[in-house]
Amino acid sequence: MDDTRRSFLKIAGLSMLGFGAKPVVDAVAGTGDPKFEKDSKAFNGKRWAMVVDQQKCLKAKEGCKDCVTACNSAHNIPEFNNPKDEIKWIWQTSFEHAFPGQENPYLDEYIKKSLKGLPFMVLCNHCDNPPCVRVCPVQATFRRPDGIVVMDYHRCIGCRFCMAACPYGARNLNWRDPRPFIKKENPEYPTRTRGVVEKCNFCSELLAVGKMPACVDACKDKALVFGDLEDPNSEVRELLRSRPTIQRKPQLGTRPQIYYIL
Repeated sequence: MDDTRRSFLKIAGLSMLGFGAKPVVDAVAGTGDPKFEKDSKAFNGKRWAMVVDQQKCLKAKEGCKDCVTACNSAHNIPEFNNPKDEIKWIWQTSFEHAFPGQENPYLDEYIKKSLKGLPFMVLCNHCDNPPCVRVCPVQATFRRPDGIVVMDYHRCIGCRFCMAACPYGARNLNWRDPRPFIKKENPEYPTRTRGVVEKCNFCSELLAVGKMPACVDACKDKALVFGDLEDPNSEVRELLRSRPTIQRKPQLGTRPQIYYIL
């Protein structure tokens, strides 16, 4: 190779490094997030949280899953009809599975009979101290200033560290291509690919245009209440002031922001 060609390639390589290095560094460091113009109707909460009123949920018609259906439809969640490949953002589980360690041998018999085996709606707890965020090697999952723990699907490398770290089972990996299993695609929300982890995002895309989360809006019995904890006049604050609540696995120090009224 002559000196002229060698010099040209050297200069070209340095030029490409100069143009390409900053976006790559920004992507890895989490500083390259695109900026979007905020909608004038957007809800601007400082700390979002949800209260689940179990008594209202139980009064709903038997087998009611309106919140699940609404969430699946809004977020292009595939329906594999196979527990092994299941993707779930909000789902039902029993009291024993949702709140292990909350009962004791001396718990009132009426309470035990009332709660055992009953379905509880569960979802990502959008923790104040989220272990999933700490373990993600590429910052594909992160906590926003308003407390919502979200995911960047394009950054996710499918390592599943976040799934192992989450004590609530709120994350799922797309083992298969989910797109052929979406019943009716919602063009307003992105679809995912095989090898990507996903979970509830508190409908951040709806909050950005002044709409309540899909599950909350779909619940006819108002069993799901969503609001800003930093607003003393919000409905969630009023419920937390007036009604005793429990949380899932609070002893782990994750500081979950889903509260349950029993």
